Amino acid sequence: MTTSGGTLVLVSRKREPDPSRPPGPYRRLFAVPGARAFTAGNLLARLPMGMFSVSAVIMIAGQRGSYALAGAVTATGLAATAIVAPWTARLVDRHGQARVAVPATVLAVLGSLALVLCVRHDAPGWTLFAAYAATATTPNTGGMSRARWAHLLKDDPAARHTANSFEQAADELCFMLGPVLAAWLCAGLFPEAGTLVGAGLLLTGVVLFAAQRSTEPPVPDRTVKPRSPLRTPGMVPMLAVFLATGAVFGSMEVATIAFVDGPAAGAVLALQAAGSCLAGLVYGRVRRTARLRTCLAAMTVLMALPLLAAAGTGSPLTVAGALLLGGMATAPTMVTGMTTIQRITPAGQLNEGMTLAVTALLGGIAAGSAAGGWTVEHAGAAHGYAIPVTAAALALALALLPARMTKARLS
Repeated sequence: MTTSGGTLVLVSRKREPDPSRPPGPYRRLFAVPGARAFTAGNLLARLPMGMFSVSAVIMIAGQRGSYALAGAVTATGLAATAIVAPWTARLVDRHGQARVAVPATVLAVLGSLALVLCVRHDAPGWTLFAAYAATATTPNTGGMSRARWAHLLKDDPAARHTANSFEQAADELCFMLGPVLAAWLCAGLFPEAGTLVGAGLLLTGVVLFAAQRSTEPPVPDRTVKPRSPLRTPGMVPMLAVFLATGAVFGSMEVATIAFVDGPAAGAVLALQAAGSCLAGLVYGRVRRTARLRTCLAAMTVLMALPLLAAAGTGSPLTVAGALLLGGMATAPTMVTGMTTIQRITPAGQLNEGMTLAVTALLGGIAAGSAAGGWTVEHAGAAHGYAIPVTAAALALALALLPARMTKARLS
């Protein structure tokens, strides 16, 4: 306050930042030159990852009247991705992200456009399988982003932990928003809208991401033939852990869809993703990280909550709350697992190592979906939640073995 001509005047003072207070970990993270630019492009490219399968199912089932055909086509695409993705990642490591990711994305987008045309013009069924399988060349955008962080922050383990936590939260956010956006586009506009918009976002995002050459990891010496990351001590046990962890996600999704049995199932599943997203962001601010086996133990305990809620109350609202809590163990587990993969993967092969982990995760999701579906059909929807608990316990048991069986320490 001050006085002017005998009148009391209130003066607003702009609050200056406290110079003695250090910036938060995420603020420091995005202060890295070029980080915001490549992250924006990568997030744009990653959002369609949660759109494509939902869009394909709605489009094919709506035009052909067969959910069985739609499910078989998407399953074929998943299997093709499991085979092709590690080879695409190896090419990215050997020749650079920009040189490989853009043409690989163009091929994947052409596959999506071919699928739209085949469905639209009532082409033979086998053409749908061939077109969707062509989308398997889609590069692992999340892995490429993590590789950039690992390159930029190679001398700062705490910042790498924050970056991995952010990337996991971004994964959860994209897989939470992607299906909702796909369903809205297909229902609100036309059946092919989800696939077309997803393809456009993917291509635009990858081009923007690849254009940020200043943050791209350097290409290793091509005269030296790299050894497969699968031969790295500790890699195979870690992939087994990711396989079991994927079964948690796949079975949880099927059990929830069967238990809720209605349009609210998507919202209930989104709560689990929201819990994981929030936990990932909080975990990124923690300086002292947990060991992988500790995270898996917490996930095993928390995954029992939906089972207890479903069997004890039968209330979808209670199950939704249990899933929100259960999801909070997911992101820390994935962050710690991916950090371990980065640590044991040979230099210059990070994309391939992380893509192998994602491939194992996808395989686990497929297996968990099948096991969850069988359990729901034969024992009831509530008992389907027993599969995520079992899969989490199996992942914990597998994580306990490598400390005795290999030289790699799972941290």
